[in-house]
Amino acid sequence: MGKEQLQVLNVLDTAKTQWYHFTAIIVAGMGFFTDAYDLFCISLVTKLLGRIYYHVEGSSKPGTLPPNVASAVNGVALCGTLAGQLFFGWLGDKLGRKRVYGVTLMLMAFASIACGLSFGSSPKAVMITLCFFRFWLGFGIGGDYPLSATIMSEYSNKKTRGAFIAAVFAMQGFGILSGGTVALIISSIFKNKFPAPTYSVDPLGSTAPEADYVWRIILMFGAIPAALTYYWRMKMPETARYTALVAKNAEKAANDMSKVLQVEIEVEHAKVESITENNSNSFGLFSKEFLYRHGLHLLGTTTTWFLVDIAYYSQNLFQKDIFSAVGWIPPPKTMNAIEEVFKIARAQTLIALCGTVPGYWFTVLTIDRIGRFSIQLMGFFFMTVFMLALAIPYHHWTLPGNHIWFVVLYGLTFFFANYGPNSTTFIVPAEIFPARLRSTCHGISAASGKAGAIIGAFGFLYAAQNQDQSKTDAGYPAGIGIRYSLFVLAIVNVLGFFFTFLVPESKGKSLEEMSKETEDCNATSPV
Repeated sequence: MGKEQLQVLNVLDTAKTQWYHFTAIIVAGMGFFTDAYDLFCISLVTKLLGRIYYHVEGSSKPGTLPPNVASAVNGVALCGTLAGQLFFGWLGDKLGRKRVYGVTLMLMAFASIACGLSFGSSPKAVMITLCFFRFWLGFGIGGDYPLSATIMSEYSNKKTRGAFIAAVFAMQGFGILSGGTVALIISSIFKNKFPAPTYSVDPLGSTAPEADYVWRIILMFGAIPAALTYYWRMKMPETARYTALVAKNAEKAANDMSKVLQVEIEVEHAKVESITENNSNSFGLFSKEFLYRHGLHLLGTTTTWFLVDIAYYSQNLFQKDIFSAVGWIPPPKTMNAIEEVFKIARAQTLIALCGTVPGYWFTVLTIDRIGRFSIQLMGFFFMTVFMLALAIPYHHWTLPGNHIWFVVLYGLTFFFANYGPNSTTFIVPAEIFPARLRSTCHGISAASGKAGAIIGAFGFLYAAQNQDQSKTDAGYPAGIGIRYSLFVLAIVNVLGFFFTFLVPESKGKSLEEMSKETEDCNATSPV
């Protein structure tokens, strides 16, 4: 350890697991619960939106969203998230984590409600207002990434820090699961209350007028957990690391943590002044010193997050298309509109329950034992293996009787994404950069990930289309098909495996050991 470590930071690093740790996990985690619910619930209702607003009289197939509309509806929240990660990441270092923490939550709650109230006299107007509000929903969600990760890392002890940050991120799994569950409940109620014939029997009558309420209720539900958590976020004190190392207020850092930890902590004005005025700790993000110390680390965190999100979001946003292609969800014309929502939600809920949620919590249980580096390598490796297992004998999986094994392998790719790089790429950027740049660097890494998500979401819409033009969705050009799309995603995972070697292991080390920002003036060598 450096010679200048502050007592307040040492107390945090060595503190036993206490109630305040779990409170912080829940308060920060509910933001991620909301994030995941809001980002992924749109995939449950896009088919319904197509039936309601883009019905074509006399068509043998139900209406679908045109390619440009589907791209916008699926991707605009991701664009907002990318912008929010960069903006709030920077703001978290400039103004403090706590001061902007509540803003992101209120933005999410407001935008969730507004999405459900999307209005207009034409389908185009409804889609424009929906996309407008989903952008701002994404903007609020984006802010939650760097702020929650940084707050949790700075509150944690070094022994179990990985598990605590992973637990915050693991709430995403419950958010995805809840999205499917809410959609199941709402669609089931409306399906029983307003029965309708299948599309093949009555194309127009298969979409009950009340179906327009279904997607709106599902989207608006995301406001509830965000609103419920706001009060507790405002009660959380600023992190001691920001207060001491960035705001340079030794007394407030000691007093805040004394209340949280219920121990006496010495106020160390001289040490704080010595550390914060050390020239070796004053370099900026665009300085040669940052490039020397952390340039490769930032390259590692941005590239690995970028690559894993290409694979993760292309799968998650378009589960319904993959399930339909292998016959796990019946052909659309054999169902009515609300029944189709029910079947899509059931499939997504099953994948979340069996693959997504367990993967997150395996990370929580093992990350401080086997380390971030090993989990990330393992995740990328097995994601590649299972992608290839799906792609190579793809025709075999489409045959009757083989669908269940396709779903099992597909679920395993989600398991190893979450027990792997989807979790670790969130954790590591919150641990390896200096306090004054931590939120910014996490925001940059996360924004790189969302750039990958946008590529996955937009690119997969077109790439996964059938190679036979007559079998593509309305308005889409022929693509490379799902089989070759899976091959592309396998290559992406291989690249992620190798870029992982740029990322340092932070298991068992304090944040200051990783950044070396409390070492004396002569300690200027890179990590």
